[in-house]
Amino acid sequence: MKTPFWLAVVCLAASLPTQAQTFTPIELKDQELANLRGRYVMPGRIISFGIVMTSTWQNAKGEMIGATSTMQIQQSTIKPQFYVSMIDEKGNVPGRSQGTVTGTGTGTVTGGRGLNSTEGVTQVVRAAGDNNTAYNNVDINVTKANQAPAAQQQGKPLTAGTTLIGANGAGSLSVSSTGKGVQLNIMANNNQGSTVQRLAQGGLMQNTTLLGGGNQVRNFTSLNVVLRDNVPTAGSLNGNLDQLKGLRTLGF
Repeated sequence: MKTPFWLAVVCLAASLPTQAQTFTPIELKDQELANLRGRYVMPGRIISFGIVMTSTWQNAKGEMIGATSTMQIQQSTIKPQFYVSMIDEKGNVPGRSQGTVTGTGTGTVTGGRGLNSTEGVTQVVRAAGDNNTAYNNVDINVTKANQAPAAQQQGKPLTAGTTLIGANGAGSLSVSSTGKGVQLNIMANNNQGSTVQRLAQGGLMQNTTLLGGGNQVRNFTSLNVVLRDNVPTAGSLNGNLDQLKGLRTLGF
């Protein structure tokens, strides 16, 4: 008989419980719930919800193309609607060194198929050039007020199934709205690269590919929520919730 073997068996048997223990759920207190990462508020407290998406591409000559897409939902909002303002700037922009890199981009970037199937927030920068700057950012602002801020509707309306386009010396731009959400896409001239910013189906994608040099690319999304200070009445709860349900038709 091997003594170490039987000694290990005895120790293992002694460590096992004599009987199964029933799982008993523990009720969390409000203070403990407040410290959790996933917080929530009643729909009646949300008096304003807004989205601002901006994408810009500036080449080495200072030429810039881009767009800003905004949407604001309040109790008076009948239907959620994005509005698009185009950005078109010529060269010789103050504070921008001109002609750092010119010509056609010669860089090569491969792979990246899985980027189209990611979930949540995805921020990607792939560079195969020199003297480039790329910036991806997501900002969430939560404030409190007694009444909703004044609604701002600037730019052209972006209805579902439509696409707004633009072009200049920096590249070509398209802003589209489908059943899957809103997408801002920029294709830079002279093979300098491309960038896409997409908000759809509960996820956000900010993806930039740089093939040339001397470019400045920015993708920015801001989510703005205004909460009511006073406690709402029972009748206003469903009204505010119905406003947020309208986002489903846009793919969010």
